[in-house]
Amino acid sequence: MSTKEVKTALKSAREAIKNKEFKEALKHCKAVLKLEKNNYNAWVFIGLAASELDQPDQAETAYRKALELEPEQLLAWQGLANLYEKTDQWDFKIELPDVYQKLIELYASSDKNKCYEVIKKVSDIYHSDKENLKLAKVWLQLIQLKEEEAVDKTELQQLWQQMTHLLSDRMDAEELDNETQQHLITAFEKAVALTDPVPGEEHRKLSADYIKCLSKLSQEEAKIKEACESMLSLYPTQSYPLEVLCSHYLRTGVQSEDAGSCFSRLLKLAPNCGLGHLGLGTKALQEGKYEDAIKDLAQGLKKVGSSTGWCNLAQAQLKMHRYSDSAASCSQGLTLCVSGDEELRLRLLRLRLEALVRTGEEKAADQAVETLSQIPDAEKDPVVVAFKGRAYLNKGQVNQALQVSSELLASNPSLAQGLALRGLAQLAQDQHQLAEQSFLQAVAQSPDCGEYYFLLGQLYWDMGEETRRDRSKAHTHLLKAAKLDPTLGCVFRYLGHYYREVSKDRGRARGCYKKAFELDSSDAESGAASVDLSMEQDDMDTALAILQSVIEKATPGSAKWAWMRRGLYHLKVGQHPQATADLQAALRADPEDWVCWECLGEAYLNRRSFTAALKAFGKAHELQPSSIYSVYQTAAIKQTLGKFKEAAAEYLQITAREDYVPALKGLGECLLSLAKGLMEDYRDGGAIDLIQQAIQNLFRAVELRPDLSCLWKLLGDACTAVSVVSPNRAQVLVPGPLAGLDPTTQQHTLNQAQTLKVGERCYGRALKLMPEVPSLWYDLGLNYHHQARLSCAAEGDQNSPALLLEKAQQCLKKAIMMDSGNHSYWNALGVIAISKGLENFALAQHCFIKSIQAEANNVVAWTNLGALYLKKEHIELSHEAFKIAQSLEPLYVNCWIGQALIAETVGSYDTMDLFRHTTELSTHTEGVKGYAYWVCSTLLDKSNRDSDLYRYNIVQMNAVSAAQVALSKYTERIQSDPDAFTMLGFLNEQLQLKMQAVQAYQRAVELLQSTSSTEELAFVLGSYGRALCTSGQWEEAVRVYSSTPLQELYDLAGLALAYCRAGLIADSINAYERALAVASSEKEKAYILTALALLQHRQGNLDSAKTLLFKCSMLKEPIPESLLCLCALGLVNSDATLAGAALTELLKQGVATGAAVEQRCLLTCTLLALQGNYNAVQREAARAVHSNPGNPSLWALLSRLVPQYCPKKANGGAMAGHVACLSSMTQGKRALLYSGVNQLASGRHSGEDNHRNALKTMQRAVMLCPDDPAAWAGLMAACHTENTSCFLSGSAPPRQGLGQVLMSVVSEKVRSVEDIERPPAQALESWVLQQAVTGLMLAGELEEAEALCSKVLSVSPEHPAVVLLLRQVQCQRLLLANAGTALPDSVVEQLSSTVMVNPTNLGAWHWLAEVYRSQGLLVQAVMAYRRSLQLASQLGLHSSQTASLLRLALLALGPCMAGVPGNDWKDLVLEATTEVLKLGSSPMALLFQALLHYATKMAARETRRLLERLVYVSSPDFPKTVVQVASWYLIRHLHAKNDQELVDTLLEHAKANGDQRLLEFYSLLSSSSS
Repeated sequence: MSTKEVKTALKSAREAIKNKEFKEALKHCKAVLKLEKNNYNAWVFIGLAASELDQPDQAETAYRKALELEPEQLLAWQGLANLYEKTDQWDFKIELPDVYQKLIELYASSDKNKCYEVIKKVSDIYHSDKENLKLAKVWLQLIQLKEEEAVDKTELQQLWQQMTHLLSDRMDAEELDNETQQHLITAFEKAVALTDPVPGEEHRKLSADYIKCLSKLSQEEAKIKEACESMLSLYPTQSYPLEVLCSHYLRTGVQSEDAGSCFSRLLKLAPNCGLGHLGLGTKALQEGKYEDAIKDLAQGLKKVGSSTGWCNLAQAQLKMHRYSDSAASCSQGLTLCVSGDEELRLRLLRLRLEALVRTGEEKAADQAVETLSQIPDAEKDPVVVAFKGRAYLNKGQVNQALQVSSELLASNPSLAQGLALRGLAQLAQDQHQLAEQSFLQAVAQSPDCGEYYFLLGQLYWDMGEETRRDRSKAHTHLLKAAKLDPTLGCVFRYLGHYYREVSKDRGRARGCYKKAFELDSSDAESGAASVDLSMEQDDMDTALAILQSVIEKATPGSAKWAWMRRGLYHLKVGQHPQATADLQAALRADPEDWVCWECLGEAYLNRRSFTAALKAFGKAHELQPSSIYSVYQTAAIKQTLGKFKEAAAEYLQITAREDYVPALKGLGECLLSLAKGLMEDYRDGGAIDLIQQAIQNLFRAVELRPDLSCLWKLLGDACTAVSVVSPNRAQVLVPGPLAGLDPTTQQHTLNQAQTLKVGERCYGRALKLMPEVPSLWYDLGLNYHHQARLSCAAEGDQNSPALLLEKAQQCLKKAIMMDSGNHSYWNALGVIAISKGLENFALAQHCFIKSIQAEANNVVAWTNLGALYLKKEHIELSHEAFKIAQSLEPLYVNCWIGQALIAETVGSYDTMDLFRHTTELSTHTEGVKGYAYWVCSTLLDKSNRDSDLYRYNIVQMNAVSAAQVALSKYTERIQSDPDAFTMLGFLNEQLQLKMQAVQAYQRAVELLQSTSSTEELAFVLGSYGRALCTSGQWEEAVRVYSSTPLQELYDLAGLALAYCRAGLIADSINAYERALAVASSEKEKAYILTALALLQHRQGNLDSAKTLLFKCSMLKEPIPESLLCLCALGLVNSDATLAGAALTELLKQGVATGAAVEQRCLLTCTLLALQGNYNAVQREAARAVHSNPGNPSLWALLSRLVPQYCPKKANGGAMAGHVACLSSMTQGKRALLYSGVNQLASGRHSGEDNHRNALKTMQRAVMLCPDDPAAWAGLMAACHTENTSCFLSGSAPPRQGLGQVLMSVVSEKVRSVEDIERPPAQALESWVLQQAVTGLMLAGELEEAEALCSKVLSVSPEHPAVVLLLRQVQCQRLLLANAGTALPDSVVEQLSSTVMVNPTNLGAWHWLAEVYRSQGLLVQAVMAYRRSLQLASQLGLHSSQTASLLRLALLALGPCMAGVPGNDWKDLVLEATTEVLKLGSSPMALLFQALLHYATKMAARETRRLLERLVYVSSPDFPKTVVQVASWYLIRHLHAKNDQELVDTLLEHAKANGDQRLLEFYSLLSSSSS
């Protein structure tokens, strides 16, 4: 092929490439190469086409072939570069920079722009590949090209600056070789030189970057200094150059004048610069200025982290003997120390070792041993080994320390550290002489070491008093140590000890302690001693300054000594809040310091924070139980707070240990305060006991300190306090010496007068000690006044009341002369002046007025002035005085009593209200008696019972109980007032407190029998007899009534009643007949005739009784009670006609009120029950409740009647009982029992409701009425119900074995009931026996049941009910023993005979019928059920009739279900269930009828209808069991008829109601049919 063909082929290849037909291009190129093997363009085109066809290796080969042919041609190099750029192969990437370099050479002469682009690309590659030198050379090549082009200065500067940035970044990340570093320095120099303007911001930044670069090149020290000086000359305010210089000096350790100047200049420019402080600190360390070094280094290290700085700081701290700080600094330095600087690390380890060892702490010793293990070749360094020995010594390992010292001295006999170590070890073993020799040798070897002199001086100080006083010993060596090492604080501490204890030079001692504390601020001993000496010398400012400096530096939980001393200072000067805060801080440092707790308690106490003080003293006592002070302060605080009982207990703890006078005094004060509190509450017996104890303890204190006037004063107060109680109670046991009676070694019982006399003598002793104290004269005057009130001395005697009053008056005048401004003294003098025997009313008025003038808000003086005016019958003045007193103090009771007396005098309606208010304020004899009088008067006036005044004063204000409580306190103190006892007896009667009423009337009779007031005595005797009748003491009542004149109707009626209750009916009739003769009104006669009728009925004279009652109804003033009795008479004798007629007449008398409502309702219900109208019984009671919803008695009656006559509504009966409980506590006690019976009737047990069930209710009933046998019987029934429910549910009964226990309780309670209630109680006892036996039978304990019956029969052999129970148990055992076999005829006959003996026992007939049924004697069973039905009808037992009929129906249903032919049993079922439904609704009867249909007509529609009526019922009255049984038979009926739709409906209904058993039953039914 010719050249033309080659060109054509190349042209075709070029066109193909242009059209992206690369394969075609390859064909053309191959054709060319066949003709011309070395054709350059063909190889280039092949490379390009192969590259585009993703054939990089073929493309590279083609390009390389082209380069071999023409190495200086651009085209192949460009193609190869493009190939390498776009192909991601590592070998291509490696070759790419070389390709770029060749392109740069080729472009340099041809295309500058392309050259720059390639330089940029290769620069990026070198930069990413970290080829720093190549990068630098490329940039230099670029800059050279730019310089050749003569570009402007700015562009060149930017290029040089870019080059600095690229290489500076590499310098931060890695090391640059020297050539690259020089290129970088050149770039900076060129960039700085080309930067304009100068000075300028850009020039400044570039200069800073240049200096930063140089600072990383340690060999360029000259250039660093030159660059820094150059920048400082241009920018004198910039600190960065100085920082770089300082950092350089610190790093190289150069401390020349230039370095110092540099540090100083830097701190002038930047005072907070850390480098400047580090430099100055390092320089100060080299110059021996350790304090300055520590200060500067610490400040510098806060800003800059430098391991060298920490090392220097540790060294300075070690020199200043701050070992803990030095060890911490070493730890910081080791943390920052780089791995390559082994020399610095070793230095830090050695420093840390020495610091830890010198702290002397065991914990630090462990750290020192650990540090020692990190030091290489430590065993070869004797100094390090010596520190190792001292570490052992600090850990208490003396033997190891001795061994180390021996080994050390063996190799280095003259080593001072080894000698000192041996001496310390010998000192630890108390070998003082040997230690002295070792220390002396150490001093000889190292005479310039202050530590060894200190150790020697310390040894001499500790060796004893002799060496301490020898100046050549301790003092000389300590002085030498202080001279050699003036920074060793412990030397000055011991010098302080020497000057304080030996030389007695307080000034020098204080200076030494101060110096020691300045050197070592952690030296608490020196600091405390310095403060204590400063305070001793009254230099409080210095002491406080020291304390303040320590506290400011202290961390929480430290510097206890400083906090405590400052706290004590504040406590001393009265700054209690500050003292509290300081002492709290001290306790944070040491919470176990009991002294500090006591000081804190004092601080709290002084600022009146009593609760906090109590806690503080309690903590102190807990930490130090032997400290009396904390217990005493605790008691004193409780006394201050009025907690006298607790305070007395604390004082007793102290006095039990020792006779501590303040505790005895405090105990006496507390007991006296407690006694006064009891006397305010009129508990005089307890008060006298406390007064007696107070006298005993105060006398113990007086025996120890007879010179204390306060103790004698307190003794006088205790003796005088007995004046308040009644004389017969004031029998006080007083020590013989105090009583002044022989023998003095024993105690004597003194009466009230004698005790007051002792109080007089005690006040006299107090006055001898302190005669100028007016309060003592005041107390003595009051004592004389109380003695005068007793009036126990004969007239003319020197101790007569008049003489005593005169003495009292003189004492009060003496007190007033000493202190005329005291209002209490004037008031007391006025009271004495008005007393009986003086009655100087003018003086009294003058004194009261003077008292008011001395104290305007003087409620006592105003009240006394009002009493004075009232005594003089100046009513208006008295009222004004009392009114002012009320305005001053509304709670002061005496002024209210005065107003009440005024109201009584003028006949105001507010009198009773005022007296009542006095009893509410407090108990006062005048107020109590006045209020009781008005309450009794109001109660005796029966004409005002319907008035608003009566309802408010008596009912709403609960007057009777309030007056009774107050009057009980009155009679407790004043036991000689018959009127008070009479009123108390009357009030006790009103509250049904029978025995208390008898006792009160008896005391009144005893007091009146000694007087001549026969009329009052007769009245009280009548009341006494009435109270005896009420309490059941009939014989005594007869005797008391017989002692009265028997002229009053009430006395005769009371005597008749007493005769009646005592069983003397004839005498009772005679007494009533005498009363009838005395009766003045028709009404009184009617009552007496009614009582006579009752007595005639009791004697069996029914006709006489009727005659008398008819006679009552014929009087002009008939009474409802006679008609009530007539109606009851008819009911008792089953005479419905008579009862109905009497009830009709009774209802004609109008609307009943009060108890008559319940009586009429009860009679009406009883009459309805007698007539057999049982449903009407419940309706009548409900109607009465509806008419009187606020009457709790009617609610209780309704609850009582429901379970007996309408048990289906037992839930309503339970609610009625609950309402009665809420309405009245009196009715509620019994109503709670009725409510429980209703719950039993409704079957409400804990399985249904855990909160409202019969057991819970009966338990509450027993708690409220523990003496009621019916409540215990109800509890027994509730337990039986719970056990039965457990048996039915399949769980274990939780209350087994309670039956016999409860039966015993009921029997015990029955024995204590009254005779009139004995018959129903005995019937209850019989029922309980049956219940107990039934419970045992239910539990399967037949032997125990039989044993119980036998036990009862052994006491009552002829008890038919028990015999029946025994036969039932025996029959049950026979049935169980002979399962499947019939009982012998003789046994059945015997059982029948036993039941015939108990013909009225319905349960017996039911049981006999069940026995017949079990033996297959169905006809006999039917007869037994019919007999029980007949008996229930005769007895009028509605529920028993229903039970008999249902049992009969169930019995007849059995044969029907079994398919027995005939209609007899079917007719019997229908007959029985129909009768049941006539008596009322009965789900059980409906179920029996449905089952009868199921048995006889299973497929009939009526069967389904009857069963569905039971299943789909929504009434809660339908028992769950009835519904479930009906569901089972209904699903069988539907399944038999294959009615799947109704089956599904029934199953859905079962799921909705949770009837899981039906679902299981259907599952079984389905599986069995399939």
